[in-house]
Amino acid sequence: MKIHIIILFLAAIGLISCQSTTNQEEKEETHEHGEEGVLTLNKKQQEALNLELGAFEMRNLTTVVKANGELEVAPGSRAGVTALIGGNVKAIKVFIGDKVKKGQVLAILEHPDYIQLQEDFAVIAHQLEFLEKEYNRQKELYDNNIGAGKDYQKAQADYHTAEVKYQSLKSRLLLLHLSPEKVKNGNISNTIEIVSPISGYVNQVNIKVGIYVDSKRELFEIADNSAIHADFMVYEKDVHLLKEGQKLHFTVANKEGKEYSASIFAIGKEFDKKTRAIHIHARINDKTEGLIPGMYITGHLHTDEHYVKTLPKEAVVVEGTKAFIFIVEQEHPHEVAEENHTHEHQQNEQTLHSENLSFKMMEVITGKSDEGYIEIRLLSDLPKDTKIVMNAAYYLLSDLQKEETEHEH
Repeated sequence: MKIHIIILFLAAIGLISCQSTTNQEEKEETHEHGEEGVLTLNKKQQEALNLELGAFEMRNLTTVVKANGELEVAPGSRAGVTALIGGNVKAIKVFIGDKVKKGQVLAILEHPDYIQLQEDFAVIAHQLEFLEKEYNRQKELYDNNIGAGKDYQKAQADYHTAEVKYQSLKSRLLLLHLSPEKVKNGNISNTIEIVSPISGYVNQVNIKVGIYVDSKRELFEIADNSAIHADFMVYEKDVHLLKEGQKLHFTVANKEGKEYSASIFAIGKEFDKKTRAIHIHARINDKTEGLIPGMYITGHLHTDEHYVKTLPKEAVVVEGTKAFIFIVEQEHPHEVAEENHTHEHQQNEQTLHSENLSFKMMEVITGKSDEGYIEIRLLSDLPKDTKIVMNAAYYLLSDLQKEETEHEH
């Protein structure tokens, strides 16, 4: 009986000791969650929040002029193509959107009038050769007092008249991209080529094969998009704030999140009667790939140069009267080696299973805001390479508060 009592006593002591050890381990585990205001997320949690890391951006948040407009190309970089002489469309060599070079054939026209023009030139070219010889002969006779003055004067008039007609027809052939030398040698063509006057992109094709087009009709429109610029409308109340050389930023409707920089190079001198606004033209400082004339744009212009540290508004969270951001405190990459056995050899592979990041909440002072960005003033300096959470600050704060509440229990 005494032996049974001793055994029960020893078991009770062991149970109390285990409970004490378990409680101590739980306390130690609780302390492993780290210092206050720090939240650790694994890779999946980061992906679920779609976290973006970045740094401060220097932006000008002073007096702002808002403006809307569209993308345009300079008048000298846009061309309407017509036929100098009417004809029937025999072939079309380009499609809308094609990139073309200056002098490239866009279409081919045919018409009997082209034949008549070349025939007239060939006839006058050969007549001119005869008249030139006759003129030189009469001049020599007249200079030697052999020939009559009347004959010399007639030869001179006939020669100069033919020369004027020859040069006129030759110029018309050159405008139609026909070779005068070939025509003179009897190579007559019933077609002419319509070529591009500039390099650029085909914006319009206004013809069909077989139809007749006259010299007034615009056949193609070509625009050189490399010369694209931003054309804004600024209202009367803000005109006094504008000057050439000022920088502005704008966004394009179909390129969300992309901001372009531009500089004003011309300011209109006349108000639009309906809107009471003037045009301002700005040269785009960034690459213009993908930008097309006619795209709607929204811009803002800063009237002075005062740049401050900024972050996207989603990077800042307010709790009570204080504002906070989250910075990356440390990185914990964990790599686990996996062994892949085969009959021939053994190969070790390292697979990245997770990457835990610790985010520390940091108090800041906020200032002016504009276009989705807010001014940030730091209470203490940060290293230059500090990574800052650019979005989801509200969710990080919620998770941090939830975790701290659970730890308290």
